[in-house]
Order: sequence, then C-alpha cells, then structure tokens
Amino acid sequence: MKSIIRIFLLTAFLFLAGSVRLSAQERFDSIEAKLNLIGSENPGLYEKVEVSVDGISMQEFIRGLGTANNLNVSVEPNLNTKIYQNFSNVRVLDVFMFLARKFDLDINLTGSIISFSQHHAPVPVLVKAAPKVLNINYDSGTNNLDMDLSTDSLKYVVKEITRQSQKNVLCSPDLSGKLVSGYIQGTPLPQALNMLAFSNNLKLVNTKDNVFLFVKPDVPTSGANGTNSSSASHNSFGSASGSYKVKSDGNKSVTVEAQAAPIYDVINAVSNEVKVQYFLFSELKGLTTFNIENAPYESFLNHVLNGTDYTFRKQGDVYLIGDRNIEGLRATKVIQLQSHEVQKIVDFIPADLKKGVDIKMFPDLSSLILCGSEPRIDEIESFIRQIDKPVPNISIEVMIVDVNQSHTVATGIEAGLDQQPRTTGGTVFPGLNLTLSSSTINDIISGINGMGFVNLGSVTPNFYVTLKAMETQGILKIHSTPRVATINGTEAKMSISNTEYYLEQTNQQVVTTVAQTIVTNVYKPVNAELAITINPRVSGDEQVTLEITVKQSTFTTRISPTAPPGNTSRDFKSIIRVKNGEMIMIGGLEEETTNESGSGVPLLSRIPIIKWFFSSRTKAKTKDKLTIFIKPTVVY
Repeated sequence: MKSIIRIFLLTAFLFLAGSVRLSAQERFDSIEAKLNLIGSENPGLYEKVEVSVDGISMQEFIRGLGTANNLNVSVEPNLNTKIYQNFSNVRVLDVFMFLARKFDLDINLTGSIISFSQHHAPVPVLVKAAPKVLNINYDSGTNNLDMDLSTDSLKYVVKEITRQSQKNVLCSPDLSGKLVSGYIQGTPLPQALNMLAFSNNLKLVNTKDNVFLFVKPDVPTSGANGTNSSSASHNSFGSASGSYKVKSDGNKSVTVEAQAAPIYDVINAVSNEVKVQYFLFSELKGLTTFNIENAPYESFLNHVLNGTDYTFRKQGDVYLIGDRNIEGLRATKVIQLQSHEVQKIVDFIPADLKKGVDIKMFPDLSSLILCGSEPRIDEIESFIRQIDKPVPNISIEVMIVDVNQSHTVATGIEAGLDQQPRTTGGTVFPGLNLTLSSSTINDIISGINGMGFVNLGSVTPNFYVTLKAMETQGILKIHSTPRVATINGTEAKMSISNTEYYLEQTNQQVVTTVAQTIVTNVYKPVNAELAITINPRVSGDEQVTLEITVKQSTFTTRISPTAPPGNTSRDFKSIIRVKNGEMIMIGGLEEETTNESGSGVPLLSRIPIIKWFFSSRTKAKTKDKLTIFIKPTVVY
C-alpha cells in the first residue's frame, strides 16, 4: 500500500514539474515569436555581435546593445543585476533570449519598442476552505457553557461564544493566531472562560462593562478593569533564544527590555511599533541584551547596534541598516585640526577607535581624511576635538646674579740681600707698600748716628727693606637677564661659557741613522660654563611646574703657565610649582674661601707688638654667591 502511495506522489510531482516547465517554455517561445515578427522592420535583431562584459549592470548592457544595433529598448530600473558573460558571433535576438531565460525576464513589444521587465508568475487563486464547525453550546436558561475544543483558533472560539451568549468575549490582537484546546461541560459562563484561559496559559480580564478579554499573562490590564489607560502600547515577544518587550508612548519614543533576543527581531518589532520605515542591506545576525526607557528611535538603534558590525544611516524618512563597510552606509569626512600637526595627532588616537576606519593625513590643509563607519568616525572626531586644544607658550625670564666679595690684609717687614741694588719706591697711600734701597737705609742710619750716642754703621749696597701694611676689599656683581620661550612640555636650555687653552706637548723619538726627537705642541680647550635647563608644564589652572637643572663651573689658578686651569663646579636640580607671572628665587649657591699665611723670625714673630717688625703676614677671605630668579609667563 505504501509503495502505491509513493508511486502516486512521484507521478503527481513529475506531472506538476512538467507542467511548470511546459508553461515556461511556452512563454519563451511566445517571446521569440514576437521578436521574429518585428525582425523585418528591425534588422538589428539579426546582427551578430562580439561582446565580453565583466560586472556591468543588465540595464546598461541591454541599452548598449540597443544603441549599437539601432534598436528601441526600454529597461526597468530595477534590472541592475551584474552580468559576467562572453558572447562571440551570436545574434542580438539570441542574446536577448539568453537573458530572458537565465534571469527570468519578460519581453513585451509596443510597436517597434522592445520592453524588458522582471517576470512575475501569476498568483494562484486559492480556494478558501470552509471554516471548521466548533463544538460549542450555550444554554441561556442556566447560563451554562459546553465546549469540546482541539487546537481551534481562539479568534473563532470567542466569536462563536459571543454569538451564542450575546455577551462580549474578545481576545487581544496579538492572540489572533492562538490555538486553544479544552473540554468543559455544564459550567457557568464566567467559570468556563476562566478554566479555558488557565488551561491554555492565558489571562481572562472582566471589565466593568461586563466584557470578557483574553490577554497574555504578562500584559498590564490597568485599562481593562475600568481605569483610564494611556495611549501607549505594550507588546511582549518570545523566541527560542530569548525574549523582549516593546512599549511605545505614541511619540516615537520606545521602552525596550531585551534578554538574549535576536537583533533583527528587536529592530523589526520596534520599527513596526513606532511606524518607521527601514531597509536592510544585509542580514542582521547575533543576540542583544539591553534595557532602555523612553528613548528616541535613533538612540535605540545606537544602543542595539553599538559594538556590532552593523550601523545605520537615515536617508529621507527611511533608515538604512546593514554592515558598516557597505556602500551607502560608509561615510567619508575631512576633519581640520586647529592647534596640532596631523603627523603627531594620529599617533594619539586609540587603536580601538581606528579599527575599521581608514585614516589619511593631508598636511597641506592640516586635515585628516576619515573613511568608514559613520558612528565610529563621529567618535574619532569627538576625541580629536577634545585634544585639539591650543598649546600654551611659556616665556621664561631668567635673572642671574653672581656676587663675589673679597677681603685681603697684608702686613709685615721684609729685609734681605738682592742680586742687584734696588731703588727706593712703592706706595704710601692708600696702602703702605714701600721698598727701601741700601742708600736710603744708610741715610736713615747716618741720621741716627749723628745723634752722638748710637753708631749703627752702614749696610751693603745690595741690602733692601720692604715695609707692607695693606688692606684691600672688593665686590664684583655680575647681573644678566636672558629670556627664552618654549611650548608646554618642551625643554628650554641656555648657557654662558668660557674657554681657555693649555699646552700639551708630545715628544716622539725617531730612531734612524741619527736619533731625532720630534716635539709636538697642541693647545687644547677647557670649558667652564653656566648652564640652565628648564622644562615647563602648564596645568589647567595655569600654574606652571618647572623642572630646573643648573650647572656652574669656574676656573681656578693654574699650577704652571702651560698647565690646564683648575675647575670647580656647582650644580643642583629641583622641581617647583609657581603661578603664572610669579617670580621665584632659586640657587643661593655660596662658596666661601679663607686663606691665612705668613713668615717671620722664629720666636720673635710670635711676640705681640714686636712681631710686626719681624714677620710678614697675609690674610685673605673670599665669598662667591650665585642667585637665580625665574619668572614664567603663559602666553596663548
């Protein structure tokens, strides 16, 4: 028996397929016959062509054939399928028939005009089946209801109960396709309806107007119990993967609660709820979970598509939704910078923001060219505007004060024999530094000898005496005020240097037949400098943090005329914070030197008072102080 049924079904299928194929063949034969009828008046149909196309739209291809062969053609705008074909030595009529068969086209004639359109199969006429007779009986005398239902439509069940009982029984629109089952015998109408609702996971609401309403269990019924209900609509949906609720306030603002719901289903439900038109460029895949309240439609789309590969764009009243890189959704924007160089700012854009966006630098216009998803481009532009701020310039005024104080006292008597006689000379005022020759000393001795009671004799011609009683002091003040300017966060450096040279002598022994010594003299430089390095950083309240490094080196006395000079150095580093335009003092690098030396006759040079006649003493004290004042000024 089963084999007979299979043979019958196979025969029916083959018959149906053959009928469809025969019908299509008859349509193509009719098209070819119509083209042959106008062939005599349009010889271009029989012209042979050599054509090779790669990715041209069907509309342009047919128009090109018509223009090249003097044929009047009309093509529907929606025929934009890309064609990848190669035709060699074939008639134009054969090309037309090939396109009609391959792409299921209709070719109609209006005089000599050949019209191409997409073929639409005629809609089959469906014979409406007679509605099923429901097994429902109502007794108006006892108000009892009998029902025997098995997967019957709730819409027709409530209609039949209303007809028989003359009491209004309704169901919500979203339950129009709900199927119910149940067996109830001799039960009053309200209890019977409650039992039907309970057994089919529904909720029965009895309004104050004595209307019975079947709704879903989770739908609020504030408007059904007699209170005033708002104009908002509230729909709940469920699927195998998740659920979501959509509520509209009537002003195209929606409240959506979704739990692992398909993205496409949520967008479709919300769009239908607020009556917004949309067009999908690609299939929306993936699930979403979110909860928003009273959000405009565009804000809803931003929430549901954020973090996915999809985006949207509004064109007129229609929202275009699809993959971010699809033509039509892809955007290009030029962002001109105001304060920074394009080469530097690209490196500061986070990698996550640049993902999927092509960024090109245009230094001539100080601009960036961005191509990609419009929401992501807007996000990058917002970030650039936040950091594209004017960089402050800092004018730094430095005042360097170097004070050198010295105090020297030299006293004593020096006597001796020189190789040659000396002459009397020196200074008496303001300081005593006098050298007496032997003749002067002898004159003084002669004056003393003339007193008659003392005879000191005379000194040799080479004898001399030097009397010294001097005190010197001095203050040397060096004041310099260099100025330098730099931008925020960039180091500024200034230095004052002094260069001296010393002799370096090299002896090289060359042994040939005769030993020779080659002496090479090289003068090498030695630098002493005062260097100041300042790195300023400006905060939001225009306070300036200065990182300051100061190095100072000075020359000291040489140990010999050709030796390199000695060198002393002082340096420090500090970080301070000052207000804009405020001057600070740093440094106070102080160096103090005390030197006491003397020579004299043993024992006698230590006796008070008379030690001044038998010794020579020198006492020197030097104080050197470096002070630096710095004043930063922020300039925009």
